[in-house]
This record gives sequence, C-alpha cells and structure tokens, in this order.
Amino acid sequence: MFGYYLELAVRSLRRSPGLTALMILTIGFGVAASMTMYSVFRGLSADPIPWKSDRLFVPQIDAWGPGNRRAGGEPEVAFSYLDATTLMKQHRAARQSALYTIAASVMPSSTGRNRSPVPIEGYAVYNEFFPMVDVTFHYGSGWSADDDAHRAAVAVISDRLNKQVFGGGNNVGKTIDIDNREYRIVGITDDWNPQPNYYYTLDVGYGPDLPDVFLPFTYTVANNISQNGWDGCRKGEVDPGEVFSQLLQSDCVWIGYLVELDDTAAVQQYRAYLDAYASEQQQAGRFHWAPNTRLRDIPAFLDYRHVVPSDTRVSLLVAQGLLIVCLVNTVGLLLAKFLRRSGEAAVRRALGASRGAILAQYLTEAGVIGMGGGMLGLLFTLMGMRNVGDVLPARLAAMVKIDPGLLLLTLLLAVIATLLAGTYPAYRAARVTPAWQLKEQ
Repeated sequence: MFGYYLELAVRSLRRSPGLTALMILTIGFGVAASMTMYSVFRGLSADPIPWKSDRLFVPQIDAWGPGNRRAGGEPEVAFSYLDATTLMKQHRAARQSALYTIAASVMPSSTGRNRSPVPIEGYAVYNEFFPMVDVTFHYGSGWSADDDAHRAAVAVISDRLNKQVFGGGNNVGKTIDIDNREYRIVGITDDWNPQPNYYYTLDVGYGPDLPDVFLPFTYTVANNISQNGWDGCRKGEVDPGEVFSQLLQSDCVWIGYLVELDDTAAVQQYRAYLDAYASEQQQAGRFHWAPNTRLRDIPAFLDYRHVVPSDTRVSLLVAQGLLIVCLVNTVGLLLAKFLRRSGEAAVRRALGASRGAILAQYLTEAGVIGMGGGMLGLLFTLMGMRNVGDVLPARLAAMVKIDPGLLLLTLLLAVIATLLAGTYPAYRAARVTPAWQLKEQ
C-alpha cells in the first residue's frame, strides 16, 4: 500500500513542479540554517573528556577577600604558589596537579632539518597530570613521582616538536636542549590537544596550538623558569611582574589546579577539606574572612567560564526560529495544495477509501517533500559548515566537524519536520465530506 501512496505522491508533485520546488527549497533552507548552527554549537559545547569529566574537578579558594571577588562572590580560579604547593603536599585527591604555562626555545639536533631555534610553549606540571587527564603517548610515558621529588631534568614533548627537532622516530632517552638546559626525554605525546583546553583553568578556551612540552613543576620552580601566562594580585598589592622569586613569595595568583575524585563521597570530603584549609588560614591570620571555596567538575566549570560564546547560543535560537517560520510557511502551502485536491479525495472516499487511507496518502506526499528538502538541506548544511570560517574566528571554526551522524540527523529532521507540518493539512483534507464535495462538483 505504501508503494501505491508513493506513486500517487510523485504524480501529484509532478503536476505542480513550481509549488513542489518552493516547498523543498523552504524546508531545505530552514533545516540547513538550523543544522549548521547546531553543528557549531555542538562543536563548541562538546565535552573535551566525556569518559571522566565528572571525576575531574577545579577547586577554588578565596585568597584575596571580599573586596577582590568576581561577580557573585566568586573567588579567583588561580592559586598562589603557597596555596598550590600546600595542597599538593597534603594530597587529599586521588590524583592532582598544579600547573603553569612556560615559553622557551629549542635548538634542533645536528641531524635535524635546520639549526634555527624553535619557539615552544607548554606547561610545568606534576607527574600525576598525565594519567589524570589521559594524555596519549606515541612513545614513552610521563615521568615518575621520584622525578618530581628529586627535581629531575626530564621532559615530555609533542610529536610535532619531536619531528621539528629530531626528524621523528622514537627518541625517548635522548636529551633535548631547552633554553640552554639539557632535559632527558621520557615521553612523546601523540598530538594530544583536547578542545577546549579545560586543564588550563586560568585561560580555558579554544586554540589550534597543541602543547609542545611538559616539564616537572618542581624542577621549573627550583630553576626559576618563570611563568608565561596571566597573574593577578589583590588590590593594593604590588605585582612582582617578571621577578619570579618575588612572585613565589607573594599572594598573587597564577597557578592552575586540577584534581581527580573517584566518587560522591570523595567529592564531599574534598569540599570539606577546602573549607577546613581556608579556616586554618583564617585562624593563622592570613585570611581575614570566612572560608569561600568552590569545587566544580569540568562540565560545570566550562559552563561557569562561559566557554561557549553567547552569540553562538543566540545564533542557534535564531536559526531554530527560522526553521519554525519555514515550517509554518510549509503548512500553509500544503494546506492550499491538499484542499485544492478535495475533489480527488472525495472520489476516493466515495469509492470506499477510509479517512485513514486519505491521511496516509497525504502524509506520504509530505514525507516525499521532506525527503527532497532533506537532500537539499544536506547540500546547504555542507556548504555552510565549510564556510563557517568566514563568520567565526579560525580557532572556533576548527571545532566544527562533519560526521555521518550529523548528516543523518539533518535528513531525519527534514522528514520529521515536514511530516509534522503536513499533519494538519492532511487531517483537514481527510475530513472533507464526499457528498458535499461531489455535489459542488
């Protein structure tokens, strides 16, 4: 029976090609606009580590007091050196790491392609950072806790830097010259670059550049390798600027912090620990205010930092509104088309066709229109996604991905939306009274 309804639908659509093309274009345009913006929003709001994001947390401790808080009484997301190292020593999480950004240059080996210094950026971290955030390795692994304790001159480098310096291959165990210091390579990452870079809590966001190098936090501090990122000081406090030794002794905040907590009980215990630590600092006279702490998992933290641009959300709503407008127009066009064929429906009813059969016939026709609109929408969506870089910054446009699931969703959306749009017109057409309609004929 479906084949028969499909044949009738195709015949009907061929009889009015202009109207058919208009409906297909309307559906295709509305679906494409909606799905293009959805793909942008989905790419920017994707969970960067979905298999364990609910076990990774960003702690915050108010080290400045009421006059220096963010909106809503929020403390800074960064730690001072004293607070970060104290929390590291007390080690109340399953895994944890303080980190800060570094910048340097590397001299390629004599066997490399050139001998010009290579500028690099990376992070100073603890050994637990690598298993905590599931860094993937091409060769080797991260360093050990013993390396942290002994401030060993070891390094984890990216595969890109490995190719620039050594020409590629397994170079674990070799030394690399970073700012005239020799480091033993213990691991080479496999182009690990999650987006957004949730682990650097001070400046979480999107960027095409992957980390070039990771060095031990204890080694970089002991050797006065200064930070290359943001630092902030409370009002009235002098910013040490580039004097790294003074920055270490100040209450200025500049260190990111990430912890892994395995279950709800561990989360509750760590919250209590943060409050207890702040209370201890208050009793010691360092903090002159009540404890003010926060502990958010990665999805909540990304939402708090508004990682997804607000204009992207607005654009998604506008695109969805455009789809609704297109569907309303399609309802009107289908209603006019179906009611214009009331005589045909009356003849079929007089010959014994049920209202359900008439309804099924018209819905099949709507489905065919939806399929055509979906195919056109796929083309428009692909064009929109390929040209999204014309309206978005490159770092955001790079997050928009084309995958089979999105394309299938685009097609399904077009068909389902058109069937919904065709339901009322088909219902009205099926309710036509055969006797009255034939009498008018």
